Amino acid sequence: MKSYQKNSWCIACLGALMSLACTKLDTRIDTQPTDETINTGYTQLWGFGYAPYGFLQHGFFGTGANNSTLTNLFAAAADEAEETDPTARIQLFNQGAITPFSNPDDVYANHYAGIRAANYFLENSEDYVDVLARNRDIISDNGRQYQLDIQDIGWLRAEARVLRAYYYVELIKRYGGVPLVRQVLQPTDDTDLPRASYDEVMDYIVSEIDGAKDHLQTSWKDFDAGRDGRFTKGAAMALKSRALLYAASPLNNPNNDLARWQRAAEAALELIRLDQYGFQDNYGPLFLDISTVWSPEIILSIRLGATNELERKNYPIGTPGGATGVTPSHNLVEVYEYTGPADPANPYANRDPRLAATVAHNGSNWTGRTLEPWSGGQDDPAKPNASRTGYYLKKFLNDNLNLVQGEQKLRSWVVFRYPEILLNYAEAMNEAYGPDDDNGFGISARQALDRVRTRAAVGLAPVVAGSQAELRERIKHERRVELAFEGHRYWDLLRWKDAETALNQPLKGIRVARSGEAFQYTVIEVEWRNFQAPKMYLYPIPQTEIGKSTGVLSQNPLW
Repeated sequence: MKSYQKNSWCIACLGALMSLACTKLDTRIDTQPTDETINTGYTQLWGFGYAPYGFLQHGFFGTGANNSTLTNLFAAAADEAEETDPTARIQLFNQGAITPFSNPDDVYANHYAGIRAANYFLENSEDYVDVLARNRDIISDNGRQYQLDIQDIGWLRAEARVLRAYYYVELIKRYGGVPLVRQVLQPTDDTDLPRASYDEVMDYIVSEIDGAKDHLQTSWKDFDAGRDGRFTKGAAMALKSRALLYAASPLNNPNNDLARWQRAAEAALELIRLDQYGFQDNYGPLFLDISTVWSPEIILSIRLGATNELERKNYPIGTPGGATGVTPSHNLVEVYEYTGPADPANPYANRDPRLAATVAHNGSNWTGRTLEPWSGGQDDPAKPNASRTGYYLKKFLNDNLNLVQGEQKLRSWVVFRYPEILLNYAEAMNEAYGPDDDNGFGISARQALDRVRTRAAVGLAPVVAGSQAELRERIKHERRVELAFEGHRYWDLLRWKDAETALNQPLKGIRVARSGEAFQYTVIEVEWRNFQAPKMYLYPIPQTEIGKSTGVLSQNPLW
């Protein structure tokens, strides 16, 4: 079998499952395919095995329940960026205006649909060895294809458990404790389930990953590249690392239980010791084309095929076909370190090289021309839909794509990559043991941080920080820069409980004035952000789900 995107029968099964996601919370019984349907043909096992993947959402843009939409990168909800369109629904985050009735990032029903798809496959594939043997020749070729099929369904069953855990991770980081649904519910079952606690769901997540990870493929690239994009052992371990880091963080660990930090450190260390992942020499190309699949940094990515939608949404307005879209903030730009003397006439010189790979600024050679974000320039901020921050996005975007002629490039969304795991480890180790005590693990918090900073793609000097508090701030800084626009910043601010500070201040931009060949740069206020603490540290449960539960499902505080 090749990748799930290419299987027509899988897509048909997937469509039947997804059609239910638009109605009530998808923890109820499936009313489409039956057990008898599965048993009539073994090929349908793959359809149901791949189905849970159909609910994965990439981070470029996506659609949730209740017609809620993210039309561009979620970075505009944090202090990383501004969405140029003032009517974009992401502005509800910036204004502190999300509600139980209106949330652009409402994934509740979609993720429960993914959980239900995983439950259904697991329950109806328990006898897969017998099903695979029906109506086929298992003697010729020494039954090799039969054995491969058994192996593959076994992998898919393990993947379904990890996918189920993934959807729960995504749910609890948004909503806190949610109902735990471990099986497909029958019509006679009580389908109005109360919320489990955050810790109960986290324990379930970890148990599912631990129970499945040793039954997963270690590398699809070495086995069958057509299957790449499915969960591997490394991806399951990365999910566990992220989940336990969130569980140890101040939002979910108010008493600072050090055992939680220790557990998070050990989960990251387990993946580091797998010694399967490394670094790419160039930072910018890592997020383009085939690199998002084949780079040694990539642990898991979602393949999207050839597209130019992200370029259309985010190319500068002065570039034919561009709409500006999400533009980096000066709040982000100003934190990139200087690697040499600062030059007021060119504030982007001698900076952390990740800046040039992430942000296009005045004078950047980008989309086949030199950017001119000054009065009278091609990107004059007075033009309709020009950047309000004075910057344009580069990360993820292919340079000089001909949008007029519809040119496209392959794109994938990176779910997990190796530097995140090192930063997870650095943070957990620093909180558990301090900057330089490796606890016998062979790598300290500071050393893990420096592996990210000093690698060839970045080439920065080792970090200078004395105390635990100082290193904590350097780790936060490194996550902000290394993982910019990758969907981490908003959630990092929440789990650190830093959102009430970072998201309650102006979002800044830069104004460029030209005089001959010289430029003057002035920091400006683009808009004031409004984060309503403490209630916005958790999303509201969708009011439709509260209403349908007949009082069983409780709403989050203050919503």
